[in-house]
Amino acid sequence: MTHSRSVRPFYRPMRPRRRDEPHRSATPLELFFDLCFVVAVAQAASSLHHDVAEGHLGHAATSYAMVFFAIWWSWVNFTWFASAYDTDDDVYRITTLVQISGALILAAGVPRAFADGDFAVITYGYVVMRLAAVVHWTRAAAGDPRHRAAATRYAIGVTVVQLGWLLRLVLPGGWGIATFVLLALADLLVPAVAERPGMTPWHPRHIAERYGLFTLIVLGEAVLAISIAIQTGLDAGEHGLWSLAAAGAVIVFALWWLYFDRPNEAPDRLPYSLIWGYGHYLIFAAIAAIGAGLGVSVDVERHLAHVSASTAGYAVAIPIAVFLLTVWVLHVRRQQHGAVVVAFPVVALLALLAPLGPAPVYVLAALLVALVTLTVLLRRRDVGPSAAVAGVNPS
Repeated sequence: MTHSRSVRPFYRPMRPRRRDEPHRSATPLELFFDLCFVVAVAQAASSLHHDVAEGHLGHAATSYAMVFFAIWWSWVNFTWFASAYDTDDDVYRITTLVQISGALILAAGVPRAFADGDFAVITYGYVVMRLAAVVHWTRAAAGDPRHRAAATRYAIGVTVVQLGWLLRLVLPGGWGIATFVLLALADLLVPAVAERPGMTPWHPRHIAERYGLFTLIVLGEAVLAISIAIQTGLDAGEHGLWSLAAAGAVIVFALWWLYFDRPNEAPDRLPYSLIWGYGHYLIFAAIAAIGAGLGVSVDVERHLAHVSASTAGYAVAIPIAVFLLTVWVLHVRRQQHGAVVVAFPVVALLALLAPLGPAPVYVLAALLVALVTLTVLLRRRDVGPSAAVAGVNPS
């Protein structure tokens, strides 16, 4: 079904979009939604940087995983819903802006969650986003008889889980992590249960584009983290940070190259579409964590951090290994073959060994450059010299 965008009504019945709709691309509202989530991602990465630099490693990892889940899961649910049911009427826009407001509330609560373990503000923002999503799903249930069962299950499931998140706030503090894991699993199960009556009509290429755009946003946040750390050092008169900045930039460039090496498309069948969509939590969280880890490395270079150079190296190496292994599982093994399939886990292992030696950030940059070089050379070999000269797309 093609929607006319020339005259936008206040309300239109929420009909499904076509899964084979040509030239489907992200809308301005979707891009604005992503942009506002940058604030929350930046807050999470900045708080992770501070906690790791102070040596609070266990607290940093746990708080970051929990905070980033709330950010990522809210983004995921809007993204997949919009791919299936974007009507672009006024009610849809207003409801989505309420979701964005929830993201801003969540972002405001991130520092308190890291500093005091107080997740109340984050929970309020999260619930605002998710209950706005219930409005979307209720409209979809009313306007799409074919997928009414799935939309109804979504609306009921999301509502019940949000009651659980609010109830969690009044439980004793010692229950925090256990109840978080339980409720996060419940949230993740909602799509698995809801989609069983018949998958909602999300667009595979559109979903892949949306995930690619959010990957770019998180990469941009990593670049910003490096830039701010270097700028702070230069303002303090420490001009020996340029080589570290260059190595950090090379790492981020390599991550971009490896993720976008070949065109990706979301799988269109359960359960692999869920695995693909859920697996990107590790990719997004790892990229933002790499930016935080590079900031810690700058702090170590400036003698401001309360951790060793090896620990700072692991703050970069561990998320790099997570990124490589996740991209390997979700993208590389599906699309490629031969030596490059083996290279990803090998480089991930070598990345975990890099902090044991001197200058881990530089070693990590070199490893990623080597992996990028290998993927390029093997792709050129597979395509053939004549096709490469002619400019044939290897995909």
